[in-house]
Amino acid sequence: MLIFGLLMNRNLNIASADTPLRTVKSRRIESIDLLRGTIMIIMALDHVRDYFHAYSYINDPTDLQHTSLPIFFTRWITHFCAPTFMLLAGVSACLYGAKNGRKALSGFLFTRGIWLVFVELFLITLFWTFNPHYPAFILQVIWAFGLSMMALSLLIHLPRTALLPLAIILVAGHNALDNVHVAGDSPSAFLWYILHQPNFAGFTAGPFHFVIGYPIIPYIGIISLGYCLGSLYTPDTAPETRKKSLRNIGIGAIVLFIILRGINIYGDAAHWSAQKNFLFTVLSFVNVTKYPPSLLYILMTLGPSVLFLAYAERPLNKFTSKVVVFGKVPMFFYLLHIPLIHGLGVLAASLSGHSPADMVNLTTWVTANPQLQGYGFSLPVVYLIWVVVMLLLYPVSHWFSQYKQANQGQKKWLSYF
Repeated sequence: MLIFGLLMNRNLNIASADTPLRTVKSRRIESIDLLRGTIMIIMALDHVRDYFHAYSYINDPTDLQHTSLPIFFTRWITHFCAPTFMLLAGVSACLYGAKNGRKALSGFLFTRGIWLVFVELFLITLFWTFNPHYPAFILQVIWAFGLSMMALSLLIHLPRTALLPLAIILVAGHNALDNVHVAGDSPSAFLWYILHQPNFAGFTAGPFHFVIGYPIIPYIGIISLGYCLGSLYTPDTAPETRKKSLRNIGIGAIVLFIILRGINIYGDAAHWSAQKNFLFTVLSFVNVTKYPPSLLYILMTLGPSVLFLAYAERPLNKFTSKVVVFGKVPMFFYLLHIPLIHGLGVLAASLSGHSPADMVNLTTWVTANPQLQGYGFSLPVVYLIWVVVMLLLYPVSHWFSQYKQANQGQKKWLSYF
């Protein structure tokens, strides 16, 4: 019961004062970086799957009529990425505000939000399409982060008694809008696509074409919940109290997911149903809606993520210290991994007898390109390519992490990464 836990937790005092506060020590922050790094690694798997898995060009991996357990799981595990990263963005915002005050935080969130929208439109879109003529602007998770951060820059000025209920309403109540549908290219339709109804077919405005995958209403709620959750990491919360609160919230969210999903009435437009066997019935149970993230999707992903935070506050070992590297430079990693994976995809398509152009000039998601049907590799090969990608990205991510740490107070541009 993530939402219920946030409401009832006595130790949850949002750091919203104008006066900066002393923040927690680095080990507590490392648990956040560890979760963020884990999410970045999983996210890379999803994008490698998009560009290399033969099945992705034929069927939806979560289509229970055609999928297998390994294929379903490879897609399902990546569901944790966007909501968890958004939650952690809210937590980090709270910690920034605790250090620098609410006024500085508001300006930071707004300017970084604008920056992220710009990056999504002109840089990340280029990485997805490899076409400098911009046949389509693909508005995905970074766009949603940017707009959500801009919204949070205003919402942090609300009193705690208003911010938390508003966040809960956005997360728990937005599925009441599932039956509100629009069509066409009118300004009002475009606004609704941004707010709640994804449009993968695309929206045309004059010479511009937009593919909108991440409506922002639920994500504004998630980043606001993360901001509230971040107060558990300020000095007035003892470590054991924080861990206990995180455990209770994480377990509660999982239990609430099971209850609401079992009832099968509200929280997700796609109801579960009995399938050909018990295993596929379980897959149906956890096969929830990502676009936009339903209440059940949010509970299913954030419950385990918050639970992860509760158990991650421990000294790093040889493996987790490497995972943390990715978590310390998430934007840098994100900007590198897309062109790397896409470039390898172009090479793989060329070596497989396809035209390199089939991987370029995209006006929609790569797997929707009919020219690429018949291209791709088996799932084990996909996992192998994923490992290679991570091995290639680790040294440069480690270098940038050290560079950022050494120059954080001297080079202002580093704050944009």
